[in-house]
Amino acid sequence: MTDDAVPDLRASDADRERVAEILRDALAEGRLDMAEFEERLDATYRARTYGELAPITRDLPAAGVTVPAVSLTKDPAAGPDWSGRITGGEGSSTWAVAVMSGFQRKGRWTMPRRFTCFAFWGGGEIDLREANFADREVEVNAIAIMGGVDVIVPPGVEVVVRGIGIMGGFDHREEGVPGEPGAPRVVVTGFAFWGGVGVQRKLTRAEKLRIREERRQEKLERRAERRELGEPRRRNSHWEH
Repeated sequence: MTDDAVPDLRASDADRERVAEILRDALAEGRLDMAEFEERLDATYRARTYGELAPITRDLPAAGVTVPAVSLTKDPAAGPDWSGRITGGEGSSTWAVAVMSGFQRKGRWTMPRRFTCFAFWGGGEIDLREANFADREVEVNAIAIMGGVDVIVPPGVEVVVRGIGIMGGFDHREEGVPGEPGAPRVVVTGFAFWGGVGVQRKLTRAEKLRIREERRQEKLERRAERRELGEPRRRNSHWEH
């Protein structure tokens, strides 16, 4: 196949999915923001030829190729690179306070070895799904007085809860889940009085989009299979008449 012929060739659903996968990787790596991702993804599923697909990923790296290009070979999905997220050094911030108010630590930030937070008649959220970690084991020391603190961790991270609650409590549901090799360990300690410290395990937005697109691709494949199965029946019916 020559490069001159590529732009005019019709693209298949599988070709469009290869491009969508490159876009999802770029979103997860921070090469695209959400608006750019959604715009390019929409253009991907509207594309009919290789000529329309190629510009969508021209400025993005694709696994297994030297020059950025649309790869027609689906590479196996790789797990998270935890070694790249345990950075050492100091954290982006080491404490937070919410008094009749709230606080958030989320997005791309560095979780320190020990993060202390206090919530009084207020609430806080510590989201570690996209965070880097100053050490392989980090500690969230949460004090909640008539308030609440939520700790959100990504899949693969081990969680240990050691907090004490009086007329309040610490969420132990995520304990006992083995961590992935090389993943950090999050220890949740502190004190809750008429309040609570919750621990949740959630996917990142990019991962949710990836799963949604995989399900969409599966539906397209099932629909194509049904069309293929129905075509012989229509041909047989035509010849019978």
